[in-house]
Amino acid sequence: MAAEMEVDQLTSGASNRIIPILRALRASLAFVYGLLFALLVFLLPRRRSGGPRRLSPPSRSRLRRLDEEDTERRRALAEAVEMGCEDEDGDDDDGGVVRACRRSTCLFYGVRRNALFCRSWFPATGEVRGILVIIHGLNEHSGRYAHFARQLTSCNYGVYAMDWIGHGGSDGLHGYVPSLDYVVADIAAFLEKIKSDNPGIPCFLFGHSTGGAVVLKAASYPHIEDMLEGIILTSPALRVKPAHPIVGAVAPLFSLVAPRFQFKGANKRGIPVTRDPVALLAKYNDPLVYTGPIRVRTGHEILRISSYLMRNIKSTTVPFFVLHGTADRVTDPLASQDLYNEAASKFKDIKLYEGFLHDLLFEPERDEIGQDIIDWMERKLGAGSEKVRVW
Repeated sequence: MAAEMEVDQLTSGASNRIIPILRALRASLAFVYGLLFALLVFLLPRRRSGGPRRLSPPSRSRLRRLDEEDTERRRALAEAVEMGCEDEDGDDDDGGVVRACRRSTCLFYGVRRNALFCRSWFPATGEVRGILVIIHGLNEHSGRYAHFARQLTSCNYGVYAMDWIGHGGSDGLHGYVPSLDYVVADIAAFLEKIKSDNPGIPCFLFGHSTGGAVVLKAASYPHIEDMLEGIILTSPALRVKPAHPIVGAVAPLFSLVAPRFQFKGANKRGIPVTRDPVALLAKYNDPLVYTGPIRVRTGHEILRISSYLMRNIKSTTVPFFVLHGTADRVTDPLASQDLYNEAASKFKDIKLYEGFLHDLLFEPERDEIGQDIIDWMERKLGAGSEKVRVW
């Protein structure tokens, strides 16, 4: 039974690295105070002895140049990702029909003028039923969802996907998120652009893991909810707690003092996130998937957004479909059940997949899960008196 399942200390994203960081934060309280004292001493004016002495300032320009070079490298890799569209209709290996689609990539400039790498897939022919906007999870990128996008275009749905700041082919230090509120604001601007380019076509928003938390927060703003038919959340990060209460108090301070600091003791690979060994190997061999130690500010941002969502869970009104594997040890399936039970949304659904892990769209049953999402969007578009359904 899901309610009886023992859940480890939970985290967000695909590689289960937050809890080691939180433990390290607790052990580093003295280090924080010592660092603050050292900074204070360094910044205080001091009397010079002897001749003039020139201190070399930190080379911010060099750090910026390194970040830009890394972004250019990642952007080239993102452009090279196979998006999987066929130019003409054909048959797949299982005897099914593969529909032709149009694909493209572009740069979208977010609210802070960061260049964000985006992808789109559209059916080559036929009327577009709706549009799904994909927001990936922590440390991954939009190109990983090409298979799901092809499944959607085969059902006459258009797809857009955006790499967050610091992810995939987008600007920023790889794996570093200065604020998840920046991601929320970028989603709002991206949606406005999509609605402007596709007038009259209904839009859905999809988010996985930490991306699911970001999507849920974005949809809590009326001007964003008004642009949406509904949201789809897979394995959302809704209940992420620090290992000890003191860590919650220290994390904000530490994220200000050393926001980019990486904890070398954090587990790089984490626990399995899919039962498909080929998909698991492909993920951690993908150069666009960040597998380094998580950065302090990023971890704090996940704690912050999770706390916000749990405090405001009852005020959720957007139509939603939440999907979660019962064997997920990265994010909490019981938190998804709480969202379903407590949200004020009138049109809401939940499906728990017995024994499935965290990355649902990379499980062996990925096509069935993708079809569940398509079926929900179809029901939402044709919704009449039906309000609530439990799968």
